[in-house]
Amino acid sequence: MPQFAAAEAGIRQLHARYAEAVWRKDLDAFADCFTEQGEWRIAGKVLKGREAIVEAFGSIIADAERVFMTFQTPIVSLEGASRANGRTLVSEQTRWNDGRVNYILGRYFEDFAREHDRWRFCWRLYQVLYAGPPDLSGTFFDEPDFGAPPAMPPRDAMPAPTRRPG
Repeated sequence: MPQFAAAEAGIRQLHARYAEAVWRKDLDAFADCFTEQGEWRIAGKVLKGREAIVEAFGSIIADAERVFMTFQTPIVSLEGASRANGRTLVSEQTRWNDGRVNYILGRYFEDFAREHDRWRFCWRLYQVLYAGPPDLSGTFFDEPDFGAPPAMPPRDAMPAPTRRPG
């Protein structure tokens, strides 16, 4: 159990570093959350490699005044001392530069690698489950259900196109 507890704590710290990097629009801190060969599947795109991931994030975050992300406790399955996978529910509150605001509920399917001094993302698939007002009167999306944890999607699963209200 100590190995699991340490891994889960490290993965929660990764989520915290990620959320902080998004809030501060810090491209370097964001990049440090991914392995060099990481893959991010989001908004209908498959981004391969840290450089492509950071370039896409920079483009997205440039249109946002602020993004506040809240990660729930990840459901983690260890694969040895330096690999893990899991799924994590997340909420995002965004105010765009043009004044629009939105609230999103989503789910990340994730592969993690312990690299050097910390855990990093090596593969992520993002599903938008809801987009609209915080009172949940917006749109719920029917995303594929890959089964109860620890079931994971195939690594070639495609993310749905961008889903953002307003």
